[in-house]
Amino acid sequence: MKIAFLGVGHMGLPMALDLLRAGHELRIFNRTPQRATALQQAGAFLASSPAEAVEGVEVAVTMLANDQAVRETIMEPGSSGLAAIDVLPRNAIHMCTSTISVALSRKLTREHALRGQGYVASPVLGRPEAAAQAHLWVMAAGRRDHIERCRPVMTAFSRGISVVGTEPWQANLTKLAANFMTASMLEAFGEAFALVRKSDMDPHAFLEIVNALFASPMYSTYGRIVADQKFEPAAFRLTLGLKDIHLVLEAARDAAVPMPLAGLLRDHFLNAVAHGREGADWSAVAEVPAWNAGIEAAVPAR
Repeated sequence: MKIAFLGVGHMGLPMALDLLRAGHELRIFNRTPQRATALQQAGAFLASSPAEAVEGVEVAVTMLANDQAVRETIMEPGSSGLAAIDVLPRNAIHMCTSTISVALSRKLTREHALRGQGYVASPVLGRPEAAAQAHLWVMAAGRRDHIERCRPVMTAFSRGISVVGTEPWQANLTKLAANFMTASMLEAFGEAFALVRKSDMDPHAFLEIVNALFASPMYSTYGRIVADQKFEPAAFRLTLGLKDIHLVLEAARDAAVPMPLAGLLRDHFLNAVAHGREGADWSAVAEVPAWNAGIEAAVPAR
């Protein structure tokens, strides 16, 4: 399949390599071209603009940081004066794997439909190391025939696909709810580990019990990070976590769903940013309960 891949950062790079290993023809664009060297060496074509990348493709995949990056990459004219959405062929599909707002997902659905293009929202669960092992989990929503056309693309970098609806925004809402659950877990780890550590107990011994209780790879991975207090280098930056919580609260407001825990998480992410942790992994939000308990320095050592 001829595929464009726009955005080869921490997550996009291993996902794009998975597609090449699966035998797909790849056209790539990244705002920092140096990030694409490994992909070029593996046979991908490096485009000079998003519009050039999507020329003649069947599917265009985006893995970008936020709403603004998706809008700029897909909908705004580049140096050539052309927007990618106006160059993407009729009947081609934009497959957005980014974590974006429900509002932007609805807008992309409308704009692609006006041009005779398909749109599938397919955000993923997993960290870059999972992407490198083709072990992500995809949450997909859109027209069933569009999802089936994109299935070989999703399969190349995932261990499973959940189809959650026929409207693309439903996948974005699902991803936001899932990220809220993960952030809530990080808050719980932060509070529980603060209690254990301040009581002069071993957080790693406590983590063994947690792993036996929940038997979850996510608990195991993030629990180890928090117990080790190893928040750098960041696989998913704390500022991106803050962005996602803002999107959760936005979706909750629009649906008239009170989410008091999400409000607490927003404040704790802001607290971490205020203490200079914006470049750390988002799991560093678990430091905030420790600071509140008086067992960490106000500003962690760099």
